[in-house]
Amino acid sequence: MDPKHPFEEFGIHLFDERVMKEELPHPVYAKWKTAARKEDALDQGTADAIAHAMKTWAMAQGATHFTHWFQPMTGSTAQKLDSFIEPGEYGQPISRFSGKSLIKGEGDASSFPSGGLRATFEARGYTYWDCTSPAFLRDHVLCIPTIFVSYNGETLDKKAPLLKSIEALSKQATRIVNTFKEKDIKQVMPMVGLEQEYFLVDKQLYRQRMDLMHTGRTLFGVMSAKGEGISKHYFGAIPARVSAFMRDVDVELWRLGIYAKTEHNEAAPCQFEIAPLYADANIAVDQNQIIMDTLKKCADRHQLACLLNEKPFAHVNGSGKHNNWSLVSDDGQNLLEPGDRPHENIRFLLFICAMIRSVDRYPELLRMASSSYSNDDRLGANEAPPAIISICMGSYLEEILERLESGDELHIKVSDRPFAIGNLAYVPKDTSDRNRTSPFAFTGNKFEFRMVGSSLSAATTNIVLNTIMADTLREIADELASFKYIEDIRNQALLICQRILKEHKRILFSKDGYSEEWLQEAQKRGLPNIRCYVDSIDALIADKAIKLFERNEVYHENELRARVNILYDEVIKAIKCEAMVLLEQAKKVILPALVQEIKLYSDARNSLQDAPAFYERKLQALCTLLDRLDQEYHTCKDILHQRSHCQTTKEKALYMNAQVVPQMKQLRTVLDAIEDSISAQHYPLPTYEQLFTSLS
Repeated sequence: MDPKHPFEEFGIHLFDERVMKEELPHPVYAKWKTAARKEDALDQGTADAIAHAMKTWAMAQGATHFTHWFQPMTGSTAQKLDSFIEPGEYGQPISRFSGKSLIKGEGDASSFPSGGLRATFEARGYTYWDCTSPAFLRDHVLCIPTIFVSYNGETLDKKAPLLKSIEALSKQATRIVNTFKEKDIKQVMPMVGLEQEYFLVDKQLYRQRMDLMHTGRTLFGVMSAKGEGISKHYFGAIPARVSAFMRDVDVELWRLGIYAKTEHNEAAPCQFEIAPLYADANIAVDQNQIIMDTLKKCADRHQLACLLNEKPFAHVNGSGKHNNWSLVSDDGQNLLEPGDRPHENIRFLLFICAMIRSVDRYPELLRMASSSYSNDDRLGANEAPPAIISICMGSYLEEILERLESGDELHIKVSDRPFAIGNLAYVPKDTSDRNRTSPFAFTGNKFEFRMVGSSLSAATTNIVLNTIMADTLREIADELASFKYIEDIRNQALLICQRILKEHKRILFSKDGYSEEWLQEAQKRGLPNIRCYVDSIDALIADKAIKLFERNEVYHENELRARVNILYDEVIKAIKCEAMVLLEQAKKVILPALVQEIKLYSDARNSLQDAPAFYERKLQALCTLLDRLDQEYHTCKDILHQRSHCQTTKEKALYMNAQVVPQMKQLRTVLDAIEDSISAQHYPLPTYEQLFTSLS
């Protein structure tokens, strides 16, 4: 029998609405549907019926266990497996899965980050089913997406705040749409498409680099001759080994109902990208976590290592996770779709201006929400936007907004441009070019937030985006609520747009974000330039942020302060790990190699009666490197140990970033010089050259 085409197996491991409609009695399905829309709560009988159908479906595909799959504040996912098997009345094994087990689980919360929300001895943590996100099968386990909360109800995860932010945004966006009296809309969902970049290297070489294994990036290494400038890698032919890996990834994701759509070579050697189709924000974040895990597992099966760190290799492009964000109503309208006549689409202009106000009010929050310690080396480089938050609307829309602010006639004709192929009767034309140096760009019918780091959960980014937009939309909806007639509403909406543009136009910038001129211009405009991620963390507990999140019922102040503690602790642990690995490699791997090289030249000189002066010069250079290595090693070790003098977690994180990181870079400079100076026979580690060519 011919094997099935992968498309025929699409979604076979997903217990989605289609399966529920087939497997559940209609009254049960209808009750789930109303619960998913938050119009009613699930009763015990309905939960039991869904659990039974879910178990039957999962066991028919070989599942033996179930788990509550959740996203703690580690940034990854967690699960505890329970089998379906239980003893029957006479001790015989039976399978059972109740509605109670579906809806609620309990785990030990004391071992997960809580930032002080819970004492260590207070261990209870509860998982609750997120019935809006479909269950799925992985490795013969039924995975049930859940939120994770403490005994007292504080959120200990990233999903619960995301769901709250979606609800807040939906409520306010729905008010705006219905104010224009176009249709009776009940829900507006933020839709997200996440482009995931990553690196692949040979697994055997990966295992020889302790820095890659423990930190996800190389802490030292001389640039390869094969750089992105000459490699012809970008959008090039995918290597056969990688192509087989990508097919494996695609099939696994398709079976999980994830529309893995696009994959290609990225700009740097060994760098690639995968992009699924859009989904609502909650599902998109869940799917991205699955995608990252699938990339790693499939890579392992192909004797590859998948690197999700933002900057695994110095001197070449790093990896991001572009967060494409839009708003779609329950009848399918994209509220950020400008249409053929955007100058007449007042609702569109209002939502665009709302985003402009939102971003200009909270750039520090967006800097924090899109980044991490490991993302700092990427931001501002050739492949990523600078750390300054700005919005690029494109020349056409920017001109419309300029005219709107000044009260001029809005109509602008898009100029026709000649096209190279004359035998195509119709060629769709964009209203503007893309600006890859913009951190926050409008790209047709969505905003693309390009600062997000590749290794991060996208939850925090979208929590902030949803909340700041919900807050602005509430203000606008409140203002429009006093107007009854549609003409008055439209006129007032234009006045609101004018006022927003006058107050917040400083955030608009469409030119080269990498230029020195922009740094100076941004400073004149008063835009924050937060160069280090650690300096953005306190934005989460600034007075305006606390009021923002409490006003929209997304976080309480104690939850925000807990998250700040966790973020500082993550910085400390990341830098400490890198410093200790760097010191270990310098002392136990590079130092002996350098001594061997010195011995090689010393023996060669001593074996010659009249040795050329070259040997003395070479030995002097190598011995100088030996002295520098010893000095920088001990300086780095001493500075790392001095962190114990810091009194608070924040002080320690700031110290690590300001003192330890620069010293690590000093030590790296010496290690790179050593690699560049000694022979291949004595250099004990895979080089950039070997890693970059390992897939060929």
